[in-house]
Amino acid sequence: MKTRLFSYSVVAGIFTGYLFVAAAAAQPAPAPSASGGGTLRAVLASTALPSVVDAPRYFKMVRVNIPAKQATTYNGAVGFVLALSGSLDVTSGSAHQLLEKGDAVLVARGTDTTLKAGDNQPAVYLHIALPTAGELGQPMAGRPAAFTELHTTASPIPGLKPGPHEFTVVRVTLPPRMPINPPHRRSGAAMYYILSGTGMFTTGGKTEPKPADVAHYEPYDLVHQWANPGDAPLVIIQANISQEGVPAVIFVQDAGAGAPK
Repeated sequence: MKTRLFSYSVVAGIFTGYLFVAAAAAQPAPAPSASGGGTLRAVLASTALPSVVDAPRYFKMVRVNIPAKQATTYNGAVGFVLALSGSLDVTSGSAHQLLEKGDAVLVARGTDTTLKAGDNQPAVYLHIALPTAGELGQPMAGRPAAFTELHTTASPIPGLKPGPHEFTVVRVTLPPRMPINPPHRRSGAAMYYILSGTGMFTTGGKTEPKPADVAHYEPYDLVHQWANPGDAPLVIIQANISQEGVPAVIFVQDAGAGAPK
């Protein structure tokens, strides 16, 4: 099976994004970018990790609901918080940012973080973390917040290499009636959340729908394809980890690798 490496800037229709390093103080995300087929990608937040092999890493994703005017706290693994509804006031260390629907912010590892809902309505947010085995049991939110665990990888993320890595959260919008894209896999790993629409995911000759509010995990060795046959855009939140300087997406030059039978 032959493979080709592609950087983010030349891949069309694959779920990737352009990276920027998030500073301690919040910075505005760049404007969405477009590439072939009308796919839009917007980088929401990103950080550099000096090493991911010092301890096994997992993906963990939860959805958290905070009543209006109430707050919760967090201190744990590095990750990202993305507002799904309502407004969310986030203070992490010395950094402060007000999130509205669709905004995201980096939550640094081992940093005291307070998340408070606005005065008028509850805040619902997505929290995607990259814990070590020792951090897996740490609470993702405290009372009065309520949270639903959407996905935790059953075993450590395989195939991670020594050296620095990039950890990024991107919003990807696939246009209506987008045909199936070429077979590909990730060089690291990715965790997805289907924000709206329904995508079709193909791997191993089988195709299944991925509707809204579903979490989805892709390790490095999963050859697959995506399509959006529906009449509405498919919007995906993607948290990706990949080795610094290594393309996140690898095309697989095998026509039957992910195609449905």
